[in-house]
Amino acid sequence: MTWHASLSLVYGLEAERSVARFVHDGPLRVLKSLYPEGDAVCHNVLVHPPGGLVGGDTLDIAVHVGTGAHGLITTPGATRFYRSSGALALQRSALRVEAGARLEWLPMESILYNGCQAENHLSLELAPGAELIGWDVTALGLPHAGQAYLSGRFCQHIELPGIWLERGLLDAADTRLLAGPLGLAGHACMASVFFATGNPLGRARRELALDTARQIMAAHALKATAGATSPNPQVVVLRVLAPQVESAMSLLRGVWAAWRQALWTLPAVPPRIWAT
Repeated sequence: MTWHASLSLVYGLEAERSVARFVHDGPLRVLKSLYPEGDAVCHNVLVHPPGGLVGGDTLDIAVHVGTGAHGLITTPGATRFYRSSGALALQRSALRVEAGARLEWLPMESILYNGCQAENHLSLELAPGAELIGWDVTALGLPHAGQAYLSGRFCQHIELPGIWLERGLLDAADTRLLAGPLGLAGHACMASVFFATGNPLGRARRELALDTARQIMAAHALKATAGATSPNPQVVVLRVLAPQVESAMSLLRGVWAAWRQALWTLPAVPPRIWAT
């Protein structure tokens, strides 16, 4: 049996409180809204009870953050793309943020199981004055369990239309890409954290975002395989290769915390589920 599940999550500002409302079809939903830092920021955990996708499965996630609202979304665990007999497993996430609104998109990693045929598509739509901090983490196989990514194909697509596009194909048969020094160089995890805005950042704020990310990176064990750039005045991104998810995630969380403080004057209040 294959699943086609969808979720529409809308944040609105009601009496100075960011409130989340959602509708869903199939096994995809959000847990109770939490406010660990007060009414201004609404934390939600997005849950897919089956725990993974097989060939033929499709997950469609739509998030809309209304003017003045602030939402933070994470997941309780990894998204798993399992072995497929040939059909594509597809996850599509569309994030729309209105003027004066903020969104933090912080899902756990995607794991590519041996033999998967999958695509993970993330699109961003940011109105002028909208801001977003997000990340993406992809793990190739399960190195701790001795399960390598030896066959399969995975397409990763991240796009802010007309501004920024990152699209890559990880074919397990492409040893030059996966093992070569100009590719992943044998690393089992690739990750990025990005700050994106609906209009161009001023030079000072853009440099602040870059300098803040580089300071965290310079003090981290993965500094040799990480780099921060600004491919467009509306985007600052730090990318990293790592031997495992845990080390990459620690760098991303450090940059997320530093950006929150430097760019939004907010303390780093991690989602409660990260502590479980």
